[in-house]
Amino acid sequence: MEMNVGIPEESRAAVSEGLSRVLADTYALYLKTQNFHWNVRGPEFYSLHLLFEKQYQTLAEAVDEIAERIRALGNFVEASFTAFAITSTIKGEEKVLQAKEMLTSLVHGHETCIRGARKVAEIADRDGDFATVDMLGRMLGSHEKMAWFLRSQI
Repeated sequence: MEMNVGIPEESRAAVSEGLSRVLADTYALYLKTQNFHWNVRGPEFYSLHLLFEKQYQTLAEAVDEIAERIRALGNFVEASFTAFAITSTIKGEEKVLQAKEMLTSLVHGHETCIRGARKVAEIADRDGDFATVDMLGRMLGSHEKMAWFLRSQI
C-alpha cells in the first residue's frame, strides 16, 4: 500500500539511510558496552559493571526504536552482523582493555553516535519529519548523559 504521510518518498529514503547508519553505530556501541560489562576488572569493577549494564540496556532500547522508525518510514531494516559491520564507524576491540581504556572507548563511541544523529536530525527537520527529529533529540540527550557519566569516571 502506498504511503501518504506528507513526507515525500525520497525524503523518507534519505532519512532511513541516515537512520541505518545511526542504527549500526548504536548496535556496535551496545555490543562494545556489553563486552566491557562482562570483562571489566580492577578496583572499580562493581560500579563500572553496573554502569555498563545500565548503559547497554538503554542502548538496546534505542536500537529497537531506531529500527522501528525506519520501518514506520516505509523502509526495510538491514539487521545482520555483516550489514552493521560494514555500515558502523564504531569498531569492536580486538583485546580486553583496562578500565580507563574502556571508559575512553565508550566516550568516543557515544560522541560518534551524537555526531551521526545530529546529521540525520538536520535532514529530517529539513524534510518535515518531526517524529524522527523528536526521537533523535531524545537519543542525543541520552548519549550525552551516558558520555558524561563515563567521562566522570576518568
